[in-house]
Amino acid sequence: MNSNQHSNKEKAVSFLQLVASGEVREAYHLYVGPSFLHHNPFFRGDAESLMLAMEESERNNPEKTLEVKRTIEERDLVVVHSHIKQHSEDLGAAVVHIFRFQDNQIVEAWDIGQPIPENSPNENGVF
Repeated sequence: MNSNQHSNKEKAVSFLQLVASGEVREAYHLYVGPSFLHHNPFFRGDAESLMLAMEESERNNPEKTLEVKRTIEERDLVVVHSHIKQHSEDLGAAVVHIFRFQDNQIVEAWDIGQPIPENSPNENGVF
């Protein structure tokens, strides 16, 4: 089955799993469209800048894990709510990625993260 036969939800999750496992360029090759732009405030808004930052993150955190908690798809948008840890002892962060798809490719992305506190008064947890 080629990547165009997968749902956008499957593509978004696969993109994030590839990035988290260090296969950043493969993720971009398979899923990112030529007009891609993003809204991460810490990097320039083009695909190359974010890809290089993702590769640097992988070099600095080779034990990174991503556990998808839920996904939502509506029209051309996919939302992925995940638990991302930089290493096994890390409490990690709750992260929401929002992807906009066009012609079966990711063309726009947003990401929002919240560090998981060590001692939270909320008995429900972040997930």
